[in-house]
Amino acid sequence: MHTQHSPGSALSVSMSCPLVILLCVGLLHQSASAVRMDKLAPNKICGDAECSYVISLATALDDFIAPDCRFINIRRGQMVYVYSKLIPEEGAGVFWSGSVYSERYVNQMGIIGYFPATIVNETQKFTEDTVKIPTTNMDFFCD
Repeated sequence: MHTQHSPGSALSVSMSCPLVILLCVGLLHQSASAVRMDKLAPNKICGDAECSYVISLATALDDFIAPDCRFINIRRGQMVYVYSKLIPEEGAGVFWSGSVYSERYVNQMGIIGYFPATIVNETQKFTEDTVKIPTTNMDFFCD
């Protein structure tokens, strides 16, 4: 028994194959560029359950060069908006997450990343009510 296919069905098969290949390449590229980094702490303190509110404002006391993609670069004198404070394990460093305004994009928030709490002076607290929540792998995920 021989089955005939219409020209339209052959076209749809030939069109779907490149689409599937394109999707697979896109997924491989996407997963290859993302990097899962080690957790810096098991818990963090935030202003809300999503860590979306700024909990304080700090001034950088010194320059900080980010050692990897989890961190942000900070220059002495910059204002840093703090979104969360990691609760370190015994013997670990104290890191906070936040962002700075850059000179190039004065009206836009910068990238959020970690920095050592020791290089900033917290100048203003916006909330005393904080929430302790566990960190996840996504907190330390790099693009």
